[in-house]
Formats: sequence, structure tokens, C-alpha cells
Amino acid sequence: MTQPLMPKATAVWLVENTALTFKQIADFCGLHILEIQAIADEEVAVGMQGLDPITNGQLTKEEIAQCEADPSAKLAMIRNDIPQPSARGKGPRYTPLSKRQDKPDAIAWLLRHYPELSDAQIGRLIGTTKPTINAVRDRSHWNSPNLKPRSPVELGLCKHDDLRFALDKAQRKAKSKQGPAAADAGSPAMSTSE
Repeated sequence: MTQPLMPKATAVWLVENTALTFKQIADFCGLHILEIQAIADEEVAVGMQGLDPITNGQLTKEEIAQCEADPSAKLAMIRNDIPQPSARGKGPRYTPLSKRQDKPDAIAWLLRHYPELSDAQIGRLIGTTKPTINAVRDRSHWNSPNLKPRSPVELGLCKHDDLRFALDKAQRKAKSKQGPAAADAGSPAMSTSE
């Protein structure tokens, strides 16, 4: 179950402002029941400002009233339609040893199927370096005779959404480069004799 934002502060508010049982608060906040009891006895979180889960959009007054009336009921967090961001942060990601040998195959596949991708985009997608990309492109890679172009998505080196985003970006960049040149080529040249 999803935990509320700032669970301890939410527990402080629920202890101070509701008649919920310690078990209900502990289950909702993802804390131990003894920790909730210590909050109520002011042994823990003394002076901590409580966080109102109603104004925060995590609970409704009706949900709290229903659970106060029935001690066996569990608090349920309000579901949002807002998509949750992915947990992965920026920066290089770890590639297991078993998948590192697949990187040249993925590079070869991307170079064959999507030549419009820049070296930087390929490097970011797969987590490799420009010299490796150039070695695969020039067929000077040490394992070049044994390379079998395979999709990086199938190999698990990148996500399909990341690949699609990189392709869209590369296609937009290609269109913006062709845009002014195509407009000049399409218009008739003005003669100086007129």
C-alpha cells in the first residue's frame, strides 16, 4: 500500500485530531503500533508539526469518520489519476556483467535501424561510450565478426519509452535541419535580370 507523504507528521496529526485506534493509524502511515503509542504519549516526535492528510488530499473526512465508528476498518488513501514519476534518477545506471557483452549488439542494431540517432543519444540509451559506438560503426570493434544486431529493449539495456523519446527527438531535430533548406530549394530563384 502507498504510504502518505511524511508519515510521521501525518501520524502526529491523526493522533492529535482523531479518535482512530493506534492500529488504524499505524497501518495507514506504515509505522509500528508502538511508535504511534509513543507519539500519543509524547515520547517521540515532541514538538513536531502535524501534517493534515485531509488538506493534503490523502484522506477524506468521511473516511476518517467511518473508521472512527468502526475500529476494525482500515484507512484507505485517496487514489490520484496523476501518473507517478519513475523512481530512477539521473545519472549512469548499473549494467550487470551478463548484459555488458550485449551492448555492442544493441549499438549495431540502433545504427542499422535508426541512423538518425546521434552518438550521444545512443550512449545515453545504452550506457556506453562514443569510442565503442565508433568502433562498432567502423567495424573495428574487437568482437566485430561475432556481432549480431539485437534490439536494446529486448536485451533489457533500455526501456521502450526511452527509445521512443530519443527517436522522436532525433526526428524533430532532423526536420528542423531540413526545414529551412527545403523551403529554399522549393522556391524559385529570383533572376537578377528583372
